[in-house]
Amino acid sequence: MATVTPKSLRNMMMYQVFVRNFTEDGTFKGVARYLDHIKSLGTDIIWLMPIHPIGKVARKGTLGSPYAISDYRAVNPEFGTLDDFKALVAEIHKKGMKCIIDVVYNHTSPDSVLSREHPEWFYHKEDGRFGNRVGDWTDIIDLDYSNKELWSYQIETLKMWAEIVDGFRCDVAPLIPLDFWLKAREEVEKVRPRCIWLSESVEPGFITYMRGRGMTALSDSEIYQAFDLCYDYDVYGKFRAYLSGKGTLEDYAEAINRQEYIYPENYVKLRFLENHDQTRAAFLIPDRKALEGWTAFTFFQKGMPLIYAGQEWTIPHLPSLFDKDTVEVPILGAAIWLIDLIAKLADIRRDPLFADSVYQVRSQDERFLIATHTKGERKALGVFPVAPNSGIGYVEVDFPDGVYTDLLNEEKVEVFRGGISCYDRPIILIK
Repeated sequence: MATVTPKSLRNMMMYQVFVRNFTEDGTFKGVARYLDHIKSLGTDIIWLMPIHPIGKVARKGTLGSPYAISDYRAVNPEFGTLDDFKALVAEIHKKGMKCIIDVVYNHTSPDSVLSREHPEWFYHKEDGRFGNRVGDWTDIIDLDYSNKELWSYQIETLKMWAEIVDGFRCDVAPLIPLDFWLKAREEVEKVRPRCIWLSESVEPGFITYMRGRGMTALSDSEIYQAFDLCYDYDVYGKFRAYLSGKGTLEDYAEAINRQEYIYPENYVKLRFLENHDQTRAAFLIPDRKALEGWTAFTFFQKGMPLIYAGQEWTIPHLPSLFDKDTVEVPILGAAIWLIDLIAKLADIRRDPLFADSVYQVRSQDERFLIATHTKGERKALGVFPVAPNSGIGYVEVDFPDGVYTDLLNEEKVEVFRGGISCYDRPIILIK
């Protein structure tokens, strides 16, 4: 099914929202109050983390994880009513954006509707009790997809929500059989043509760990048969290794380049510096210039950039999944520089070149990432200082000599004899 994935998704940007912690009231109506802000960033798609009721048995924290769902066909009453949710989606559509919701189909809370009504649809331990196959997920029990009646229920649920929303972000999708996702996509298409499918694909080590235990664990290449987008966890480890001094920038660049030939020609990677499972970018990269470089590089990459609510305000604290932990919006003006940069980058990447190109990345001096998009006679060049306090230097580039306008700051930049001077800020040129 990934053969029908439109490359135009690469021109878009996604914004992630955890309803509970996005505003002080933690409601759908609270999210609605910020839609103008979200839109102003250049957002095309809003991803709402799970909107469903949370189980009470084996809860983590005081309020429980949104990924321990008790009823797939209802909304969390703490967020509002179903009508409130529909009103929020209608407002999102009114502002020209799409809305996708989280689908958590690997597991439910121990006290879920399905565990009561259909215990035979679940994985059971040797002693007959419910269980899960990943030890630290103590607040959930796993579903068993060998039962085809479960398939029918889950697909009908997807079709129900597809009447309202534009797509789905599917939690740990690689742990569920590929044939299920192929069937689900086929059926949902009848209700929501061009539905957007995002897979939380998983880290390479987790794939091999699960396969070693005899469990389903789909690779990204398999996932792309059913999904439009998947995470870039296949390279995220290299990114973190560079930041911690345990890996090189060249290792990271090489990992990105491999994506160009191991995945389908129309592959779309979700590019992020942070999400609800990972450390905040502003915590990982406290140097402002380096954060600016990494942010610009994320948007320049082939794929769809993700902003996790609060990232645009350089918030270093990652909100808890288990307790009320509201995103603290900084004093007005405190992080305007990053908000303005994100909006400008989102606008730049709407150029068709970013949707259909040959993409290459290399590193220089462990300080710079240099990337290009090439299609026929057109070419985009990005130079990104990503190391703290060392962004000034001469950078070799594969770009025709001449004087160009840097799209990020509208200043003139000269390319001479295959080189460019970088003054501690990212540069984007297009010819």
